[in-house]
Amino acid sequence: MSDTRGRLRFDHDEVTRHDELYADGRARRGQLPRREQAILRDDLDRDPLGILERQHHPRLPDLIPLRVHRMLQSPFAFYRGTAAIQAADLAHEPNSGLNVVLSGDAHIANFGIYASPQRTLVFDLNDFDEAASGPWEWDVKRIITSVVIAGRENGYSASDIRRAALTAADAYRTTLRTTLELGAIDRYFLHAEVKEGTSRFGPGTQKIIDKAVRAARKRTSAHVVEKIMTRADDGSLEIVEDRPTLMHIEPELESRLTEVFAAYRASVAPDVALLLSQYTVTDAVRRVVGVGSVGTRCYIAVLTGPRGEPLVLQFKEAARSVVHEFGEAPIEPAPGIDPELIATSHGFRVIANQRILQAVSDPFLGYLEGEEGRSFYVRQFRDRNVSFDIAALTPQQFTDYVIACASLLARAHAQSPAAASISGYLGTSDVFDKAVVAWADDYADRSFADFELLREAVDTGRFVSSEFGA
Repeated sequence: MSDTRGRLRFDHDEVTRHDELYADGRARRGQLPRREQAILRDDLDRDPLGILERQHHPRLPDLIPLRVHRMLQSPFAFYRGTAAIQAADLAHEPNSGLNVVLSGDAHIANFGIYASPQRTLVFDLNDFDEAASGPWEWDVKRIITSVVIAGRENGYSASDIRRAALTAADAYRTTLRTTLELGAIDRYFLHAEVKEGTSRFGPGTQKIIDKAVRAARKRTSAHVVEKIMTRADDGSLEIVEDRPTLMHIEPELESRLTEVFAAYRASVAPDVALLLSQYTVTDAVRRVVGVGSVGTRCYIAVLTGPRGEPLVLQFKEAARSVVHEFGEAPIEPAPGIDPELIATSHGFRVIANQRILQAVSDPFLGYLEGEEGRSFYVRQFRDRNVSFDIAALTPQQFTDYVIACASLLARAHAQSPAAASISGYLGTSDVFDKAVVAWADDYADRSFADFELLREAVDTGRFVSSEFGA
């Protein structure tokens, strides 16, 4: 192997070699054997309902009953909304001591198709509200548990669920290893482009991919405007309310829209800022999103360009990551990221980590600081983004889907310097695969028990559940 130390006229850091990092990971098996990753530790002090109440405290009170309602739709819906509970549980689990930039909420419903800046369609992670630096195992355990819970909900056999979970764990491990065979630059540019009629999967899976691609092409700002807006008597466009999920903002916030838009525009790249200078905010509404995010402040703003063309942006509140708040992981940003900005601006934390984890990201990503210490991040709303209907997948389609999700999680983790050490820890056998699937199977049981606890808490009046909010 050639000597890559280089020669400069002043002292410099030694080049970190892949084989040294890999050996470090192998050595960590002595501190935490891979088989021990199968053990789900008991915590007698765990309080899942208390964690939900703690999350609800800073949120919009009129939307809390809607959040509870959505979480009670199914065990998988509950799991989607309980990243905080799992982070608190994971804080009590041993780990290998290797940190990466995490999704923090890497369940299989948080992957999807969206448009790249070059207008091609890609498949990748698409939710970064909880993104932060922390133990790589936390993302892997969350995604494999989601495979188990979703498989159970879909009514698959125990053998089909186990096969899907093991295949996903194997995909993470092997993709991480093969991705690390590339140079850092090549890893950075690696992405999963999605096209009709081309797939490494079978015809059944390709059929649902083709359907998703066709649906994605229709999800544009123009389509949003056509769907949720109407033309007033004076000829202007206005959003039609659909309470409580879509309602116009308060007059005091509406009066500050120009100021808010200017603060956001100051955070984007110069070319995007120049583009945005040609647009004017013409309407804005509060919008309810997701499951776990219900109750946080989220708005969509309609911007109008010089030829009347619409651009729809989403302004979403960014709270403290569950990785830090409930997982108690220290705030240690990735190398090169401003630690003070990461610690003080959750909006910046979200978009900075999104750009690290995604192969290609929305050029309109930005952030701003609002009143009362609230932070927001901004992105395009429905820029050809579409998710797969997980409940409608056959066992084989489901397995293909989770392979893709786990592979892209590995690609995301491969951007962090510790990735080679993780690969060394995992090795080439399936020891970790089997261990993490055993852990996930046990955690799926725990999550279901928590789901039942919430249902009982609604029955006894501790929580209120309503699809209409308060």
